[in-house]
Amino acid sequence: MLTPVLKEVKDSLGDRVSIIKIDVDKNQALAAKYKVRGVPTMLLFKKGKQVWRQSGVLQKDEIINIITKTN
Repeated sequence: MLTPVLKEVKDSLGDRVSIIKIDVDKNQALAAKYKVRGVPTMLLFKKGKQVWRQSGVLQKDEIINIITKTN
């Protein structure tokens, strides 16, 4: 359900953002490291540091707004 929203975000922001999807079932150590309990969980990193996280589905405009605010 989130995949098409993330595609729209990437289409809108282009090279200004990298979107990486992680399968928590196949990457349990990474999920544990970032304390991912619910799916979907979105994490936003800037210069290698986590600056935001949210569990649940957001709309394209909400995600773009969060990204541009932290930029």
